[in-house]
Amino acid sequence: MNSSAPPVSAGYRRYVLVLLLAVYVFNFVDRQILSVLLQSIKAEFSFSDTQLGLLGGIAFALFYSLVGLPIAALADRINRRNLIATALALWSAMTAACGSATGFASLFLCRIGVGVGEAGGLPPSYSLISDYFPPERRATALAVFGMGIPLGVLTGFLLGGWINEYYGWRAAFRVVGIPGVVLALLLFATLREPLRGRYDAPPAVKDAPSILATTRHLWARRAVRHLCAAGALYGLAMWGAGMWQPAFFMRVHGMSSAQVGTWLALVFGLSGASGALLGGTLGDRLYRRSGDVRWYAWISAGGVLVSVPFVFLVYLWPTPIPALLFLIVPTIFGHMYLGPATALLLGMAGPRRRAVASALYALVLNLVSMGIGPLLVGLSSDYLQPRYGAQALRYSILTLVVVATSWAAIHFLCAARTLRADVQAAEAN
Repeated sequence: MNSSAPPVSAGYRRYVLVLLLAVYVFNFVDRQILSVLLQSIKAEFSFSDTQLGLLGGIAFALFYSLVGLPIAALADRINRRNLIATALALWSAMTAACGSATGFASLFLCRIGVGVGEAGGLPPSYSLISDYFPPERRATALAVFGMGIPLGVLTGFLLGGWINEYYGWRAAFRVVGIPGVVLALLLFATLREPLRGRYDAPPAVKDAPSILATTRHLWARRAVRHLCAAGALYGLAMWGAGMWQPAFFMRVHGMSSAQVGTWLALVFGLSGASGALLGGTLGDRLYRRSGDVRWYAWISAGGVLVSVPFVFLVYLWPTPIPALLFLIVPTIFGHMYLGPATALLLGMAGPRRRAVASALYALVLNLVSMGIGPLLVGLSSDYLQPRYGAQALRYSILTLVVVATSWAAIHFLCAARTLRADVQAAEAN
């Protein structure tokens, strides 16, 4: 621990975590709300499923991932609070602008703007959390932060579904976009920039390495390569399914946007948050008890494997309510990897590489998961539609989720094999 760091109270540390969690919730509200609005947008503009897949995937993911690298490099050098506040204000404004789209091109450009803004949220947040929480509590803190995903999905589904039902999809974009600007002002006014490397030995805190040097450092760790592959594959399943699930329940089961939004909000929000917190706290507890860092990878692998059998029940059950209830199990276990996997990555990155490391991780994950997942489902659905009609979406989602999830579990297990050696080698550098 760096003894020159000024003390931080436990209360303020918790406040920072809650504030960053709120930012992450807005991140996923603005990112995910499109999914519950897809059917209404399709009806107004007569888009194909492939076009909808592009809006939900590449339009956001490509620029989110590519812009994230230079922003992360800045985050390892300059004030991280200012970066997050600016990014939050930008992506919130662009979300509101989606409500004024006049066709595919303008909506595509607005989604690009959301992606560019959100690129500045995650890497500096990870870096800040690593400087506010010691290593033995970091997975739990990151798991709490990771609850922003299910809580953001909950909020996006709930608000999007009901606002769309009564006021239309354009109003939904505007309502969820504007409050983010207010949160950006609060963050700028109340969050203090901590000393970098607070919980790392002083000799480890050097000038921030370049993006290329950080890439080489991470690529040299076999466990990092497997963690990236596992995260990308599981993200492919999560995003491919998550973007299309509201449309699936509307088309196949005849539910309204308000019904779907409410049910999915409860399932994803409560179950996903519980799973993320469970994975982080369990990982930290087992690590403190055994001293074996491999528990983080084993928990991640076990969680995604348990979810696979229930996926068949979700997408093959003939009625909607049991299918939605079955979705609770894969949502809980599928979110358990968030804290442990991120803690492993940041631990092997070191204090001056964390923002860039998280951006590189996001680059791999998001180009594959967000960029390709929704598009694969859309392409498959268009291809199968002449034969299966509305049921085409059922089989498209199911196939992607089962294959990608099983494959991801293999990579988590492979990461465990070299994890102890890779962590020791990373700490030496």
